[in-house]
Amino acid sequence: MNTAELLVKCLENEGVRYIFGLPGEENMAVLHALRHSPIQFVTTRHEQGAAFMADVYGRLTGKAGVCLSTLGPGATNLMTGVADANLDCAPLVAITGQVGTDRMHIESHQYLDLVAMFAPVTKWNAQIVRPSITPEIVRKAFKLAQREKRGAVHIDLPENIAAMDVDVAPIPIAAHEQRRYASYRSLGDAALRIAHARQPLILVGNGAIRSDASEALTTFATKLHIPVANTFMGKGVIPYTHPLALWTIGLQQRDYITCAFEEADLVIAVGYDLIEYAPKKWNPQGQIPIIHIGETAAEVDSSYNPVVEIVGDISDALGEILHRCDRPAQTPPYLTRLRESIRTDYEAHAQDDGFPVKPQKIIYDLRQVMGPDDIVISDVGAHKMWMARHYHCDRPNTCIISNGFAAMGIAIPGAIAAKLVHPQRHVVAVTGDGGFMMNMQELETACRLGTPFVTIIFNDGGYGLIEWKQELHYHESNFIKFNNPDFVKLAESMGLHGYRIERAQDLMPTLQKALTAPVPVVIDCPVDYRENLYFSRKVDERACPA
Repeated sequence: MNTAELLVKCLENEGVRYIFGLPGEENMAVLHALRHSPIQFVTTRHEQGAAFMADVYGRLTGKAGVCLSTLGPGATNLMTGVADANLDCAPLVAITGQVGTDRMHIESHQYLDLVAMFAPVTKWNAQIVRPSITPEIVRKAFKLAQREKRGAVHIDLPENIAAMDVDVAPIPIAAHEQRRYASYRSLGDAALRIAHARQPLILVGNGAIRSDASEALTTFATKLHIPVANTFMGKGVIPYTHPLALWTIGLQQRDYITCAFEEADLVIAVGYDLIEYAPKKWNPQGQIPIIHIGETAAEVDSSYNPVVEIVGDISDALGEILHRCDRPAQTPPYLTRLRESIRTDYEAHAQDDGFPVKPQKIIYDLRQVMGPDDIVISDVGAHKMWMARHYHCDRPNTCIISNGFAAMGIAIPGAIAAKLVHPQRHVVAVTGDGGFMMNMQELETACRLGTPFVTIIFNDGGYGLIEWKQELHYHESNFIKFNNPDFVKLAESMGLHGYRIERAQDLMPTLQKALTAPVPVVIDCPVDYRENLYFSRKVDERACPA
């Protein structure tokens, strides 16, 4: 057995089902070793797409997604998706081929110091310099990738090491690590502060999803009558239909939900990562007392200085606080009026027949045709802001948004991974025309794999989010327009179905038809992004419900 074969056995030992990547000269030994493995190698059209697939696979399963590239340009192409996974706390293991160790001290074709290059975008990385250490490196990589805070790791395999004989075995995976539980003192302090707060507010983030704390959080909020706002990546932790749900905060402009933070005399941050939405946005003076509940300690920030810090299993902590907390059964007086304002704003465009279609209308119709367990993958662009504000979830991990790194091009590769994980669910990639063109080649991968999903393109012929920001700053925009191909013909040329929306009334029936198609579908929908500036102008006029 050589090192490449041992590496594959180690990956099998970790329960890896898929490896996403591209073949290359320096990873040939690994690909040869995969021939008879139960692991499925998914050949992608670009390494960035491979890394995004591994990224979303990790988010949806909690197990590290694996991506593979060759050295040099293959590895540099991989980096964007690796960085995205790391900043959004998705478990991922990236494996790169490398020149032989006998060539690293001289100028060599395509050679880069990949360990140094990947270090800033991973939790940990290492090069396999001796065949016998392969099991230790693989076991450590998966252990670190899947431990809170989850993230990306990198393994570099030189081609001469890959070919060397070795006679060791994978390291058996021990029982799951013992969960860490919060101290009784911190739990008691939190319960006391919550009991005495007049208008507490829960801010729930991605960590609650990673910790599978949705049920505990919903019970906690319900029994203590505390409203809940979620971050972009905390969608679905509490069902959006719940009477205490205040939906999503995270826009960089004032919105209705900001009113709840202005009223709060205590914020209970549950599984909240500061990278999701800077605390200076909701606690600019650092005056709101904060209780931090998470599996890791709070980051240091002048606007996020918890008065109580609870570090441990989130579900257990919420249950223990609930057991200790004697709080009157009353909800804040503003809650009903605020929820009515939010819902009225959400439903304002339900019957809008304007064309091009308003982004609110596209998202409203999409929500109507998607079931509670169906999944949307949002790309990055102006549509992401509208998706974050208007696409609401009943379940965790049913709206995947790249937020910490905010990488364009994630939607289509991410939808492939989502369909592999949940083949019975409807999956929709929501993207702008800019993001679509960055990784649309992976639609061929989807067609080849037999993973049908729908891609809806918010088509405005430009980089809409940057235009929005330019208009706000300079009252004009520059260098943001481009031309697009005929998306319907492009889809059909790849063996997909393609539709172009010509009237707002056609959108919902087209979506319904597309979701039943046996092949991937592309829907080209012209969007009216004048709504971006309309929203920004209304910000200063938007008053909190009295």
